[in-house]
Amino acid sequence: MNKYTVSKLIIYPIKSMRGIELDSVQVENMGFANDRRWMLVDLQSQFLSQRKYPEMALLKIQLGRDLMKVTFTKNKNSMDIPIETDSANAFQVKIWNDSVNAHSVGAKYDKWFSRCLGTDCRLVKIDKVGRQVDAEFNPIKSITGFSDGFPFLILGEESLNLLNSKLSAPVPVNRFRPNIVFSGGSPHDEDGWKQFRIGGVLFYGVKLCSRCVVTTIDQNSAEKGFEPLNTLKLYRNFNNKIMFGQNLIHEGNGIITVGDEINII
Repeated sequence: MNKYTVSKLIIYPIKSMRGIELDSVQVENMGFANDRRWMLVDLQSQFLSQRKYPEMALLKIQLGRDLMKVTFTKNKNSMDIPIETDSANAFQVKIWNDSVNAHSVGAKYDKWFSRCLGTDCRLVKIDKVGRQVDAEFNPIKSITGFSDGFPFLILGEESLNLLNSKLSAPVPVNRFRPNIVFSGGSPHDEDGWKQFRIGGVLFYGVKLCSRCVVTTIDQNSAEKGFEPLNTLKLYRNFNNKIMFGQNLIHEGNGIITVGDEINII
């Protein structure tokens, strides 16, 4: 019997910006606490991501109790943003095909991010109701925040090790923006996981994760290349989609910690 152990836990407070590694994290209804609860939108209320604005990778976040500090590593400028904000000024924003209730965090934050990225944008926070996961993959009516589609993404270290063995220049796990990374087992074991438990939280594997050009962006420099997509196409191409990692939904709340065992059901 293989033993699987949680090796990294990562949140991305503002969608498409740098992640934060944590030793332990609270699992809430929408996923990990403070994971993709904020997002940048353009003046048409459409979401922004590294796909079009790779310099979003240069926005580094430090999460405090009441504030998060965002630093634009390109020029070292920073801005403190309150965790709790007034939700009275609510409106709808677009993420893919979904319209989601959110509220503006404040004009001064909009101006700061607009200067960083060189385009007019607004910082918004999701409404507490959250957003329904695609019904086709959601038998338990799970909700998420501003993730692309699902509250969690899991990836095995051995899957990344196999990929890196095929690359001339290995890539770090941050190219794939997982929430849970684990050690143990064989490459792509996570593909077949339908149910598993970490601590008191039950997770369901519902859909392999289709990868996009964000995986080709160096998260430290924002430079774009061709790998690892070119190599992944050679052995992870399923119906013209490149799959790497597994999307998850969950039941139950609680705290999970690096070092926790993953119990496959």
